[in-house]
Amino acid sequence: MLIVDADVVRAGRQLRAGELACPGCGAVLAPWGHGRPREIRGDLGARLLVRPRRSRCMGCQVTHVLLPEGVWPRRMDAAGVIGAGLEIAALGMGHRQVAVRLSLAEGTVRGWIRRFKSRSEEVRRYFTVALVALADDPVMPGLSGTALADAVSAVAAAHRAAATKWSHMHTVSRWEVAGRAISGRVLACSLPAG
Repeated sequence: MLIVDADVVRAGRQLRAGELACPGCGAVLAPWGHGRPREIRGDLGARLLVRPRRSRCMGCQVTHVLLPEGVWPRRMDAAGVIGAGLEIAALGMGHRQVAVRLSLAEGTVRGWIRRFKSRSEEVRRYFTVALVALADDPVMPGLSGTALADAVSAVAAAHRAAATKWSHMHTVSRWEVAGRAISGRVLACSLPAG
């Protein structure tokens, strides 16, 4: 699984031009058809149909699905929707209140929050390091009392630092940036190395 630009035309051009590298061995990825179509829930109940490209590494021959940065692996909801739920939870609301605000099933939201809580220290550490690397004079987010809120603050601070450095980052949600930075593993079992 590889997270690529949300602009599927640009990502397709990059793939055909040999500009995408295998996350395993670093060799060039080549087009290899498409993955199965997926319906993703977006903001305000929008339904988005995503048919991700597939690629094959010219070195190790492993195939990879190329997901746009707004979609995370094994999730039916867009990164922005999940991120909004995590931000609401960081304010101290429980999963039932978050689910009502987002018009989603309680079990879905409870799953996101539990998964994020279980790895929030790892996420906070990763994005605090990113903040320090990106900002000339980093302003560290203060501790807020919960690990979940601290991790959300670190993601937001790193996104602000990236947007200060590269103005086009203002057009990309912080949760899309977070997903791309850690290969869509915001709610996965472990973060990628580096």
